Amino acid sequence: MSVIAHNIADSFGIVTFSPSKTGALVKVPYFLTPQLFKDFSLSTLTSGFVAILVGYTSSAVIIFQAAASAGASTAEVTSWFFALGIGMGISTLGLTLYYRTPILTAWSTPGAALLVTSLNGVSLPEAIAAFMFSAILITLAGITGWFAKIMQYLPIPLANAMLAGVLFQFGLSIFESAQSELALVMLMLALYLVGKRYAPRYAILLVLAGGVIMAWAQGLMTINQLEWQIAQPVFTMPSFSLSALISVGIPLFIVTMASQNMPGIATIRAAGYEPPLSPLITWTGLTTLVLAPFGAYALNLAAITAAICMSEDAHPDKKRRYTAAVAAGFFYLLTGLLAGSVALLLASFPKELVLALAGLALLSTIGNSLSTALQDQSHREAALITFLVTASGMTLFSVGSAFWGLIAGYVAWRAFKA
Repeated sequence: MSVIAHNIADSFGIVTFSPSKTGALVKVPYFLTPQLFKDFSLSTLTSGFVAILVGYTSSAVIIFQAAASAGASTAEVTSWFFALGIGMGISTLGLTLYYRTPILTAWSTPGAALLVTSLNGVSLPEAIAAFMFSAILITLAGITGWFAKIMQYLPIPLANAMLAGVLFQFGLSIFESAQSELALVMLMLALYLVGKRYAPRYAILLVLAGGVIMAWAQGLMTINQLEWQIAQPVFTMPSFSLSALISVGIPLFIVTMASQNMPGIATIRAAGYEPPLSPLITWTGLTTLVLAPFGAYALNLAAITAAICMSEDAHPDKKRRYTAAVAAGFFYLLTGLLAGSVALLLASFPKELVLALAGLALLSTIGNSLSTALQDQSHREAALITFLVTASGMTLFSVGSAFWGLIAGYVAWRAFKA
């Protein structure tokens, strides 16, 4: 009986430790132990912040447009960001601490882009019902395990190639941003090189601090009438419409699974982590289902922002990088609680700073992914096809290039294998 109890305790992250020199043993959840705080570092805290900064500033405007397409009021738009922030925070913290692995969740950016066009003529209550329907489908995909079974057939080199293709545009954005803000980007690049040479763990922190100071000095950051207020969630009673479920719910499910969860799982595996996949999908679906009436249209596994928390820049020790995701989880909660104010604050960052920061934070991940993908000569051409299709940014049937890159690469891999 004690063995069973011990196993159950372990599965819920309950650990035994001695809080004093008396030798007395205490059983507490892992997140309350001193080890968690020892594993934290300034570099993991910075990586967590950069991940949230990149995630919000790169796609928040699309969510504003999606909410407007559904006829949401200002209060309801704020509620959307509240629900998304709280949902991402809870799921990121819960999954990361449970598995002691950096597992970052995010909103579905392709899903938001889909909603911008598909919600025209759909009322907000009908849209909420479609979000819930999509969440139920995602939950079932996790519970039944069919999605995890599909991912088992994905060769690791193709996963790395797909990840490199997804992140490739962020690498290019460093130098594209230099066309409009040369001084700012060149300063950030110089700080990155100096940091990587003399203090690798703090290179991104140095880039962030220097970039913000430079942008502020150049007058590129403007914060007008910013008031810190706790966001108020607005509940919307769902109204089920068969046409909305079919035209909005099913496409949202497909896009979220193919363009978000599949790259998210590939990112986790490419970083060398092996948490069970089905529970991850299940919990993102359940979290979305609970928070959908408040505006959480789709939560899923993150890929780009997760790669920031899983990189060597987050921490040289792979076992301690989970604290970057823990930091991101707390920042998520903060952005959710202060949804309206945070949206205005993050909007004040110039896009060139954000793009250059994201690209520099992901440089090592892009390089490592490409190196791993092309290392095995028997997989090289298939991996290259995966990379090129993914990096192309092509979209077919409202499904992004990451999915089609994996399909093309897998077909090529099977052809060469035969």
